[in-house]
Amino acid sequence: MSSMRKKWADMPLASKIRYSYLIVILPLVTFMIFCLITLVRQNKQYDKIIEAAGRASQFSLDFKKDFDYETYLVIVESKTYEESELENLLATAMAVVDSLGNDENLDRDNVGRLEDIRKYLNNLKTYTHRIRDNLKGGDRYEENIEIWENDVQIVTGLVRETIIQFIYYEIQDMQEVREEVNGVYAQAFTYSIVAAALVLALIVYITYAISRSITSPVLKLSRVTEKVAGGDLSVRANLDTGAELGVLSRSLDEMIERINMLITQVREEQENLRVAELELLQAQINPHFLYNTLDTIIWLAEAGDQKKVVGMVGSLSEFFRASLGQGRDIVSIGDEMKHVISYLQIQQVRYQDILTYKVEVPEDLYIFRIPKITLQPLVENALYHGIKNKRGGGSIMISGRIEGNCICLCVKDDGIGMTPDRLTQINNKINSGEKTETASEPSGNRMEAEIFGLYNVNERIRLKFGDRYGIHIDSVHGEGTSVTVLLPAEP
Repeated sequence: MSSMRKKWADMPLASKIRYSYLIVILPLVTFMIFCLITLVRQNKQYDKIIEAAGRASQFSLDFKKDFDYETYLVIVESKTYEESELENLLATAMAVVDSLGNDENLDRDNVGRLEDIRKYLNNLKTYTHRIRDNLKGGDRYEENIEIWENDVQIVTGLVRETIIQFIYYEIQDMQEVREEVNGVYAQAFTYSIVAAALVLALIVYITYAISRSITSPVLKLSRVTEKVAGGDLSVRANLDTGAELGVLSRSLDEMIERINMLITQVREEQENLRVAELELLQAQINPHFLYNTLDTIIWLAEAGDQKKVVGMVGSLSEFFRASLGQGRDIVSIGDEMKHVISYLQIQQVRYQDILTYKVEVPEDLYIFRIPKITLQPLVENALYHGIKNKRGGGSIMISGRIEGNCICLCVKDDGIGMTPDRLTQINNKINSGEKTETASEPSGNRMEAEIFGLYNVNERIRLKFGDRYGIHIDSVHGEGTSVTVLLPAEP
């Protein structure tokens, strides 16, 4: 008996219906044919949705990483444009998009998403051609890097996010088809009640057995799809009965697994990209500061002020030695103070008429840890955005203290300060993690440069020590600004 049940459970759905023809009397023949046609149609819809999602899954999971990396190799001239895989990657991606676009059953939103991906791929082609032309035209490395960071990487991220949305909404379409199937089964149940009154008890039993053998796995699949639609990607169908439903179950499980892998990979890539960006920003040194310092040294040398020349060169050497930090990301507060004091000594020679400074950080704090180049950007903001905008000059004070298990370092100036609206804008962008475009002083976008420096310092602290640490800004327009750095008291 158990072997018969096993064979019946593993029997294809069409075979079960055909065998039922031998038992069910003539009045049910029309009804069963209707059920068969409906189920075939619904299975086709399922197959089309799974096929579309499968084709979408062919889209390279590594497209963003590979395309960004190939573009970078071309920019640094490790490869020529012709040797790179850029054209091949774009052609492959476009072929997948064109294949998905041939499906007539796609809903309007997913058709729009495919059109967006085509636009993104065309934009990538335009950007890479621009990089290629820049390389042919001469040394335009900075412009190409800017295109890579601000255009190529953003667009490849949009391509990846859009294809994930495409797959997600294809799965949602499976939910709608499932609801249609349930509607058909509800009708089948009603008709079977009427038919059961006209046939023998055996027919009632067999009809119930057939219905149960079909609806039970489908309902299990429907529960899985509901959970997936709700964001739970840990569920699996694991159906091993029924030919068609077994294939559907395995396909659904494989699809969920691939989506889960894709989401995990995207998260890891975003985290790695975030770390790489912050480490790159940390390593950057403003060339304008170096140029201006060297100009000042030349001016002092021409004026015959040898003592100041020696002092400036010594401070500049100490500044760059601390900037390198022997390749470490985390340094002691003592090393950080050497770095910022060297910076202040250099700037005081340049701005001796408007700048004074004072350092009151107890040496007891020098053993604790701090991300390299944390205080210098805050002092630079205080000078360029606070004191230089105030008539008559001003002063900068750096202080430090221990509060419980935390270290508080404060950079305070008596410069122009900020309006309440400007202070709110800066705090919102820093605390929300909203990145701003980089802006150098020659571009004239000094406001955005200020936000970018503060954002960079805050993100590096949070990345190293956690979200409870970072910077806090207080400012009064016309009186000055105070930036407090909160760090763990960890030697």
